[in-house]
Amino acid sequence: MVAAGVATVGPPSLRRFLVDSDRSVDSLPPEAWPRARQAAARLVHPLQRFLAIEAASGIVLIIVAAIALGWANSPWADAYHALWHAPIGLQVGDWAFVRPLHFWINDGLMTVFFFVVGLELRRELYEGDLADVRRAALPFAAALGGMMVPALIYVAFNAGGEGARGWAIPMATDIAFAVGVIAMLGSRVPGGLRVLLLALAVIDDLGAIIVIALFYSGGIDGGGLAIALGGVVAGAVLRRLGVRAIWAYLGPGIAVWIGLYVAGVHPTLAGVILGLSTPVRPWFGAAGFAEVTRENLRELDNSVARDEVLTRLDAIEHARREAVSPVEHLLHQLHPIVAFGVMPVFALANAGVSLGGVSFDGAGLHVFLGVALGLAVGKPLGIALAARVAIAARLAQAPADAPARGILVVGAVGGLGFTMAIFLAQLAFPTGPLLATAKLAVVVGSAVAAFVGLGLGLTLPRAPTPTPPSIVAESARA
Repeated sequence: MVAAGVATVGPPSLRRFLVDSDRSVDSLPPEAWPRARQAAARLVHPLQRFLAIEAASGIVLIIVAAIALGWANSPWADAYHALWHAPIGLQVGDWAFVRPLHFWINDGLMTVFFFVVGLELRRELYEGDLADVRRAALPFAAALGGMMVPALIYVAFNAGGEGARGWAIPMATDIAFAVGVIAMLGSRVPGGLRVLLLALAVIDDLGAIIVIALFYSGGIDGGGLAIALGGVVAGAVLRRLGVRAIWAYLGPGIAVWIGLYVAGVHPTLAGVILGLSTPVRPWFGAAGFAEVTRENLRELDNSVARDEVLTRLDAIEHARREAVSPVEHLLHQLHPIVAFGVMPVFALANAGVSLGGVSFDGAGLHVFLGVALGLAVGKPLGIALAARVAIAARLAQAPADAPARGILVVGAVGGLGFTMAIFLAQLAFPTGPLLATAKLAVVVGSAVAAFVGLGLGLTLPRAPTPTPPSIVAESARA
């Protein structure tokens, strides 16, 4: 039993603390029903395994998008649209800030998504694939080609027309969907290609952020920018004072969001600003955590008073939080929330395209072709061609374990632009036929890109299965 093992190690006071009153670390919580506890464990364990798979996020998005599309074209379509137009807000006296639920999802909840994007950028720029110029050259070139070629294809269909404003829609890559497709290919996709895809997606997100800031924000209001700047300065002051509690930065973060909203800049960019300004270096580190933990466990041997035990446990908990940087801690906490909460809610609210509202006449057809072909054709060509040029010019180095056509597979799955592409469509077009058509084109183009990526990926050779050590030993003896 676990309790028996615990009772034979550690300081005597700690052992007494763990097993006092016939308690053990594997015993049930007080008043818990054993059979109910076991049933819950059987339900939770598969769920935990499911959430641990990166591809699960893409699977959830596919399911939610299908639900939204079916709901919006069902007899209950009015209820679907009424839900997202439900007014929500705050009113105090004559002052009121009330907006539709759709606003709070797209401009509020998606700020958390962009915050995680900012955190990932911060980490990659500090110690990831973007920290080294040589390593960053290939994904940077691939991402640049993957943004430019789709945009050019879209412009070729829509230049000077009603849909011209949507040129950025096919530029985006949805990392959840892309990773999901790559995961389905298993060992056919070597590690070098997976790293290239992840780095490319991060740079792609950065490009989308820049595009939103420069081309999809309204007129700039100086007063709003001053409020946002005040929030940024307040956060910087807290960092200089050594404040590490995450909740302390909530106020400055809200100030940045409000300031950008008032200024006419899309408020979700507040998440990126805060993510990029989050501390990226740990305080204690793993070694410091181990040292503090050992020291406090040792002290527990000398005193078992309740307040002393709690003090020592608080010190251990503090060291645990500071064993990694705030960036790593927040990514660990928020990534599953964004992957299985924020993004599915966004998909449910935005993927419900009413096919009756889609138009293939005039500008509608041009928007559809520009978006769908931009994702399904422009993305693979742009990524693959730009990567090849960078490698041929010796500006970048191809992944050592990747076959020549492997980069084309990365380019194909890069055409899955679901979440960010729909977000850009929301910014480009008002509610109406063009927006509905653009959303449908995103779904169609992403689906084609997924099938093309899977088809190309299946032509890659599988990585050889490692020989078990026992077989190697038998061969050596033979």
